[in-house]
Amino acid sequence: MNHLSLKCAAMALAFAASAQAFTVTGKVSDESGKAIEKASVELLKNALKTTTDSKGEFKLFKEDSTIGIHAVARPMLGYVSVMNGVLSYSQSTNEPVRIQVFDAVGSRVLNETVYGTGTLDMQSIVKSQGSYFARVSVGSAKSNFRFTSNGNYGISFGEAVARGLKKEEAGDELRVIAADYDTLTVALSNLDTNVTLKLKKTVKQPEYAYGWGLKNDPVPTRGCGKDTKLDYKYRGDKPYIEFKWSKGSRTVRLDIPKNYDKNKPYKLIFGMQCMGGWAGGVQDEGYYGLKPLDTENTAIFVAPEGNGNQAPWGQDDYTLFDELLAYLEGNFCIDSSRVFSTGFSYGSMFSNGLSWNHQDVLRAVAVYETAERNIWLPQRKKMGIGWMGVLGLQDNLCTPAMGRSARDIILELNSEGGKAKNERAQEYGGNGPHVCYDYTTVEERFPVRWCTQNGGHIWDHKDPGSNQSWVPKTTWDFFNKF
Repeated sequence: MNHLSLKCAAMALAFAASAQAFTVTGKVSDESGKAIEKASVELLKNALKTTTDSKGEFKLFKEDSTIGIHAVARPMLGYVSVMNGVLSYSQSTNEPVRIQVFDAVGSRVLNETVYGTGTLDMQSIVKSQGSYFARVSVGSAKSNFRFTSNGNYGISFGEAVARGLKKEEAGDELRVIAADYDTLTVALSNLDTNVTLKLKKTVKQPEYAYGWGLKNDPVPTRGCGKDTKLDYKYRGDKPYIEFKWSKGSRTVRLDIPKNYDKNKPYKLIFGMQCMGGWAGGVQDEGYYGLKPLDTENTAIFVAPEGNGNQAPWGQDDYTLFDELLAYLEGNFCIDSSRVFSTGFSYGSMFSNGLSWNHQDVLRAVAVYETAERNIWLPQRKKMGIGWMGVLGLQDNLCTPAMGRSARDIILELNSEGGKAKNERAQEYGGNGPHVCYDYTTVEERFPVRWCTQNGGHIWDHKDPGSNQSWVPKTTWDFFNKF
């Protein structure tokens, strides 16, 4: 039976805590070089702490000391013994007990932190025959001993292990904390040193009554982390689901990235059909040309079927939108701060209507040939929203006057006192490529883009000499402002 105990006074155990003297000095300033006073500076392993003075300077030091078993070590460490290969430990403080084991060449094979009272089978943690070396410590008090895989114990250390233990003791991490600055942690391999540290100002997200600041961090929904299995049906290779909602069932076209990650929040983009169109057509056109532009697979695209071809979007469809959005956010990992809606003609009027009373869940809309009217429109909330409009100046269905009226309503919502309505937008002048104008007097969080060109009641306007529409790329760039 092999037995090492701190309860014994046997000096053969040679238990002691020794600390090498060192001094760490330095200065803490911001990125412009201004000294930061009253910053907290701490050496984590050595548990030394101070604050910076009016010049941003600090000093941490430790003097040479050797603490014997009968002085500080015993009450700090309490009781440690090894019997039949089992390490037993107990101590009355709340200090963590750190147990480290090294092999004969000084490589660490165990690094475990425990608390209170317990046991550890030393032989169960070694994988091969040979000599091993253990260190048990509480704070600065340490007990070192050698053992073999067959149960022999002693106190002598080989040179390689001594070097390894010395290396373990040599370094530390220096942590600096100051109000209004990011916390900084730096590794120090040499504790006799002088350091110059610069802290970065913490970028704080302002708090808003609703909505988010530009380029905010994603806001994941409750569907994140969930394994979702939908009852997909297919039209060719195009997926869709039959969505059961409070007023019946509605076909919903749905495109999820092939490399969908259940832990990554995705943008959600709705494509609303026009009168005489259908959700399958929206899906076939890549959700108004946006899906092909999503080369990094950042978005989920959805196109709900309208309520009939002649009048696809009515009052009940606002309820459909709410229930479908809740369903998608509960089943997929969606960034709830980046939900968008697009549409053409009747679909644009529906998206435009949503922009009047869904500003708390919709980040922005892009409406192609829209109007300020529909079969049913909600009461307008006095809240801003990102808004982009596309207008063909020869449209005789959703006329330029209707489109400008829809735009002006948003300008009033998106600017202080409606002042943006007085800002004159540049429009297409009769020749050359299309013109897009970004309003400058709206609130930054709620940008408004107004795009005009010659053309009739179509959504995919093209510049002269081009066979590709500029509308999808312009919309994608607008959505990426957020």
